[in-house]
Amino acid sequence: MTENTERVPTALILVDVIASFFEPGQPNAYPEANDALPAIAQLLAAARERGTLVVHAVERHYPGLDDFEFRKLPRHHEIGDTDTAYVPGFEPRFDAREVEVPKRRYSGFYATDLDLLLREQGIRRVVIAGVKTNVCIRATAQDAFAGGFDVWVPREATNSNRPHLAEASLEDIERYFGRVPSLQQALDAL
Repeated sequence: MTENTERVPTALILVDVIASFFEPGQPNAYPEANDALPAIAQLLAAARERGTLVVHAVERHYPGLDDFEFRKLPRHHEIGDTDTAYVPGFEPRFDAREVEVPKRRYSGFYATDLDLLLREQGIRRVVIAGVKTNVCIRATAQDAFAGGFDVWVPREATNSNRPHLAEASLEDIERYFGRVPSLQQALDAL
C-alpha cells in the first residue's frame, strides 16, 4: 500500500443521495446527477462489504418553520416531503455501521453530531460522495478538513449542474482541503 492509501480508520459520507437531485420533476433535479450514481453505488457496496462506517448526510428541514436557508433558496427538503426520499437502492440500513445524519445546512458537519460520531468511532479519514460538488460536497469537505479529518472526494462520485463550479470546487478541495483521488483509490481506502 502506498502512503496515501495507508489503512486508516475511514468513513464513507454520502451527501444528499435523495430524490430532490436525481428524480426528474423534483425541485433540484438535473440529468447529470445520475452520472455519479454508479460510482456512489460502488463506494457504498465496498463500504458495506468491508464494514466501513457509512453516514448518510441528508438535508432535512422542519415543515412550516422558518429556516435561514430559505432566505437564499425556496422551501425544500422538508421532513416527510417526496423530495427527501432516498434514491432507490441507497437507503440506509440503519445498523451498527450505517447511520443517517440530518442536516439543515449545506455541510454535513454544521450544527449536526457528525464530528462527534466520527471521533467516537476513531475515524481519521472521510471519503465524501454525492451532490452537489460546489455546494454541499465542498461545504462538507471544508468542515471535515477544519475538524482535522483526512478528506477524500473522488471525482467520479460527485458532480453539479454547474460543471465549471464543480471543477473549481474539486481544484480547491485538492489544493486546500484534501485529495481528489480516483474512484479506485477511494475504493481501496475503504
